[in-house]
Amino acid sequence: MDKRIITISREFGSGGRLIGRAIAEKLGIAYYDKELLDRIAEESGFCREMIEDAEKKARNSFLYSLASAMGAGDSGPESLSLNERFFLAQFDTIREIADEGSCVIVGRCADYILRGIPEATNVFIYAEEADKIKRAVEKYAVPEDSVKKLMKDTDKGRANYYAYHTGRKWGEHVNYNLSLDSGYIEIEDIADLIIMYTEKKLYK
Repeated sequence: MDKRIITISREFGSGGRLIGRAIAEKLGIAYYDKELLDRIAEESGFCREMIEDAEKKARNSFLYSLASAMGAGDSGPESLSLNERFFLAQFDTIREIADEGSCVIVGRCADYILRGIPEATNVFIYAEEADKIKRAVEKYAVPEDSVKKLMKDTDKGRANYYAYHTGRKWGEHVNYNLSLDSGYIEIEDIADLIIMYTEKKLYK
């Protein structure tokens, strides 16, 4: 199948973003990570900073759920909270991008949003704590004295956000076609493995 859509979900420090970019470059296809926020904001009219702030609040699952439950009306679109409106805008944009052609999408619940689409291959990247800390410090320039807290908070936010909007558990193997530990293989080799998987994958 010529069209390939690859979604990358990842633990903080696992190198998922680097892997996603490497795949896109090797295949010569579109890559969406931070760029996706700009497109969601442009097409929905929401401020990018507001969307980012809502996602950060997901680190506290109770407060995020509470804010998401507070709509402005009794029914219709007006009754949705800002968090839910942001997610719907994200849903529409990701679906639109997938319709346009082959691409790599990092994060944003893309695996769930594109579920059931034959061309989509959903990947989860994880690693042992020591490997993630090393990469975060060396590649992302995260201060060593704060990396553990940032890692914990970021992954907690991702898990809470994913659980609230999908009803699924973030990182659980059944949600993905392929899960890889990035601590034992170089980034370029992982990208090649994922590309090979998409070439061998049986499209149902």
